Amino acid sequence: MKKPIPRFKNEEAEREFWAKHDSADFIDWRRAKRVTLPNLRPSSQTISLRLPKPMLARLKLLANKRDVPYQSLLKMFVAERLKRELELPNEEPKGR
Repeated sequence: MKKPIPRFKNEEAEREFWAKHDSADFIDWRRAKRVTLPNLRPSSQTISLRLPKPMLARLKLLANKRDVPYQSLLKMFVAERLKRELELPNEEPKGR
């Protein structure tokens, strides 16, 4: 008999729970069925971004050193900067 899955207050509580517990204790994976989601749409949007050629070359070089696609590295850089900017909305950036 598998353990019952608890109810969670929010997604954060559920994330913390599953980070510390094995799903095999709660779900009989042998009875699981594969599903397809034909109407699922990607949550990203394609954009066109013009970069100077030397900047793109440096980005590709750095991505190659990190062994990641350059588009992924660019997304990581943008995400990091957005997080930093949004964490301190009323403060002047340091170094200015």
